[in-house]
Amino acid sequence: MGQRVYNQDLELVLADGAAAMTADGITQVASANVSKKLGPGRFEGVLIVDVSAIDISSADEVYHLLLQGSNDSFATKETLAQYSLGASAARPGAPANSVIGRYEIPFTSEQHDTVYTDVRLYVDLGGTTPSIQFKAWIAERY
Repeated sequence: MGQRVYNQDLELVLADGAAAMTADGITQVASANVSKKLGPGRFEGVLIVDVSAIDISSADEVYHLLLQGSNDSFATKETLAQYSLGASAARPGAPANSVIGRYEIPFTSEQHDTVYTDVRLYVDLGGTTPSIQFKAWIAERY
């Protein structure tokens, strides 16, 4: 099975993979926290995460990727998509450890009758020695 091909819009890159994340936080591009404007109206997309390095050496590392939406500069926010990576022991119901490679997470910018115009990617890390490096971007779902 091959990977799907998505058009990459440089305006929708959420993480450039330049440095590993070792603490909770918003992903970065060129050392700046990133939020992106999807614009008005419902947006159906795919969050593409290309993992190049992931530490699961202590068997308790976990990485929760949360695509957050907002209409007010993230004073309030809603989770539009969530995906967890890491050691199988740290992810309930996960039969295998996460590996490097591509993860595709579908989402919509509309939740509970509210359309969110801005998005950002927040990563919540846990475990003994968490460290993950990845590129992330949004593609329109066709």
